[in-house]
Amino acid sequence: MNLLVTGGAGFIGANFTRWWIDRHEGDRIVVLDALTYAGNPANLDGIDGDVRLVEGDIADTGLVESLLRDDEIDVVVNFAAESHNSLAILDPRRFFQTNVMGTLGLLEGCRRAGIGRFHHISTCEVYGDLPLDADTAFTEQSPYNPLAPYNASKAGGDHAVRAYHHAYGLPVTITNCANNYGPLQFPEKVMPLFITRALNDEELPVYESSQNTREWIHVDDHCAAIAAVLDRGRVGETYFVGTGEERSVMQVADAVLAALGKPESLKKTVADRPGHERRYLLDSTKLRTELGWSPTITWEMGIPATVEWYADNRDWWEPLLERAPVVEDAWDEVRT
Repeated sequence: MNLLVTGGAGFIGANFTRWWIDRHEGDRIVVLDALTYAGNPANLDGIDGDVRLVEGDIADTGLVESLLRDDEIDVVVNFAAESHNSLAILDPRRFFQTNVMGTLGLLEGCRRAGIGRFHHISTCEVYGDLPLDADTAFTEQSPYNPLAPYNASKAGGDHAVRAYHHAYGLPVTITNCANNYGPLQFPEKVMPLFITRALNDEELPVYESSQNTREWIHVDDHCAAIAAVLDRGRVGETYFVGTGEERSVMQVADAVLAALGKPESLKKTVADRPGHERRYLLDSTKLRTELGWSPTITWEMGIPATVEWYADNRDWWEPLLERAPVVEDAWDEVRT
């Protein structure tokens, strides 16, 4: 099978490319990536298989169509997105350009080429947030309620995917996933931010709302879920990918410090970013019962392994630190 993986030089896309090639000998993957600040060709180094990187924008419908035809692509998996919530507060326009108009350009290329399957990666954050003391979770029937620019831009892309399915018959599936962690994650995101700063004995910026929680999943479990949907999922359906493992930002910081044997004094309280949501939790019953997927990497397994990967791969993340465009405690200018 031939796959086009968009955003495949980013965190989840690169892990998926590696995961898929390791398990599907003979398959071919074309990675299409705009190589923005968070895109890193080194994420694809050392892959033992037929993988080709093409630098380009998913909004370029002509490029997309030509790749799909020339490489005889069977399946498109769309990871391409601007995804850093904090950056979206500072520069929302780039998020709507990529996550809405980029997705639209990609869909149109797929429609013209008659692609056999389009799978779209979305997020739990399009549904808004839950009270910290709630005993409920989002389901695939929950209404969209995005509360911040990143979430709204992803919601727009989701709606475009469904519109192309209903209007043009494009065979689509969507997965909405919990917060991912694991190797190759750009060090602006909270988990690698905490790990890399702790490794350098620098302060960990913990938001004032330190009890706000997120559901966490190791990226390899996410990759396995996507593969299950591609293999057995029903066209036109949405599947939630979650573990039920919730941790607050304070608990994330504590887990990182404990794994490295670093003192709690490294934690520093900083102002919340605007629009900071309280809690996300996905009910993944549909994915588990219909497709037989379940997570295999617990928090207790995944955190030490992730911390160890960053400790062993300074040559990967240290050059990336200067690329990060956001200072997490610099929100006063945004509010005025």
